[in-house]
Amino acid sequence: EAMTERNLTFGWFLPTSGDSTCLADPAARLPQSRALFDEIVDVVDNAGFTYMLMPVNAACWEATVVGAYYIARTKHVAPLVALRSAYCNPVLSAKMFATLDQMSGGRLCINLIAGINDDDTKADGIPDDKTTRYEKMDEEVQIMKRLWSSNAPIGFFGKHYQVDTAIEPKPLQQPHPPFFLGGGSEQALEISAKHSTVHLFWGDRPSGIAAKIQDLKARARRHGREAQLGFGMRLQIVCAETEDEAWADAERLIAGATRFELANMRTRPNAANAAEGIRRTSEANRQVWKLLEESGESMKLGPHLWTGISTVRAGAGIAVVGNPEQVAATLEEFVQAGCTSFCLSGYPHAKAARIFAEKVMPRFQGRISDVLPQAA
Repeated sequence: EAMTERNLTFGWFLPTSGDSTCLADPAARLPQSRALFDEIVDVVDNAGFTYMLMPVNAACWEATVVGAYYIARTKHVAPLVALRSAYCNPVLSAKMFATLDQMSGGRLCINLIAGINDDDTKADGIPDDKTTRYEKMDEEVQIMKRLWSSNAPIGFFGKHYQVDTAIEPKPLQQPHPPFFLGGGSEQALEISAKHSTVHLFWGDRPSGIAAKIQDLKARARRHGREAQLGFGMRLQIVCAETEDEAWADAERLIAGATRFELANMRTRPNAANAAEGIRRTSEANRQVWKLLEESGESMKLGPHLWTGISTVRAGAGIAVVGNPEQVAATLEEFVQAGCTSFCLSGYPHAKAARIFAEKVMPRFQGRISDVLPQAA
């Protein structure tokens, strides 16, 4: 029999907008603090996770700074730091990421973000619409790739950026740190096909994911990158010793929730508008919310796939719920569909990471990569 491929990577989420034990209850909120983050990072760094996602929205602590701080305090895990289109000059981005890559000994991944919410982006002082943000993202990535590989001025003259310089340092990871992208729109899929190392899907049934992977492979082929593009799932995990306990934990997590009072988005007064703005802008969110509607009263997409968190959280709200064996078996279905990376979270995050690492990850023993996904 062929040797098992060691190609799986597991990442965990650092909730820099705060943690919770019950998403609808303000009293159950664990506020942002270095102590909260330290506890989570400590678990994640010592538990065999490959990377750690640093989120971005107005309520989050700044991702690059938090990532740099934890690079210095960790031994194993690689921050997955967001690059938001148009927020940062691409020459500076290239310099920052290459510097972080060198300082960390090659422990860095970059998460490309251009979709999100037009309203939030405007509120942050970025006037670009989504199409423009994706155009800029494409140019920004092209510029960074050239700056990272060229010793001569790069002579890039695009629609949005004109850059003619060379920089140091070059990244340690060659040709550059891996790019992740999660998004469901036409523009997102094209950027991913062209640039991503890992395309992250936000929850769906394994059959739906298999179809999306075929579509993305065809797109990547047009850019001569079919072999370079890998696939992953962005999922929530609710795991307990028994299935009954896991479902009780899941129900408790959203107890008292009003649909679309989004716990993790811009602060209270306009929580309802937040859902509207996201629905208008974000194809990935629309798909998740469509799955929520399809799942009906039970909020189940399958025996262990649950949409409940989407009632109270924007973004990746599809959860795998069950005992360790059931959680592992459900993730295995996504592996069979073509996924090799899992970017995970669970509430509260330190405890959920510990349970996942102790009870679920050993079931993938001998299949977990000891290196980051490799850009090419």
